[in-house]
Amino acid sequence: MADANDTQKTSRDAVEMWFDPMCPWAWMTSRWLMEVEKLREIEVTWSVMSLAVLNEHRHDLDAAYRARMDEAWGPVRVIIAAAEAHGPSVIKPLYDAMGTRIHLRRMNDFDQVVAESLEEVGLPAALAKEAHHKKFDAALHRSHKRGISLVGTDVGTPIIAVNGVAFFGPVVTPAPKGEDAARLWDGCVLVAGTPGFFELKRSRTEGPIFD
Repeated sequence: MADANDTQKTSRDAVEMWFDPMCPWAWMTSRWLMEVEKLREIEVTWSVMSLAVLNEHRHDLDAAYRARMDEAWGPVRVIIAAAEAHGPSVIKPLYDAMGTRIHLRRMNDFDQVVAESLEEVGLPAALAKEAHHKKFDAALHRSHKRGISLVGTDVGTPIIAVNGVAFFGPVVTPAPKGEDAARLWDGCVLVAGTPGFFELKRSRTEGPIFD
């Protein structure tokens, strides 16, 4: 007779994270969430949002940041195109490849970032051309809107949703590891799930610390 523990299935919480590959804080959050996956019963789905979409209709951006936002369309368009052609399982590997180049290697040529990332994960090089076309912008807007609709318009990337609760962030550096990562997860879910809770914040005193 089989032990009940052998047949019992573990129920994993469905978690979804929205990211823009250009956002260093989303990169930090994603590395943290990968640690949480090792220690808590969660299964993460990765979805795109966009700093470019977030700032699309703003007219108060300085020239340098506006130029950065114009560049931000490219990588996330390619992720959308790749997912539409090859399925959602390619999103995370492609994000990892792009993020490594953008944030760790500090590459500024985003056409090169896209080309190398596609090659690394074994996707067709032809997808790179979608960085400069609007073919998948409607799908990008839909994914972005779905995330933003859960938390409101006065936040940015990243967004996390779990068990009907969604929140912006956490914004943290360096990305916690091990039990520190798990404890932060437990705290985020607890406060975000408290009825009427909206904000807990303090000024940032340092930028992202990449390991």
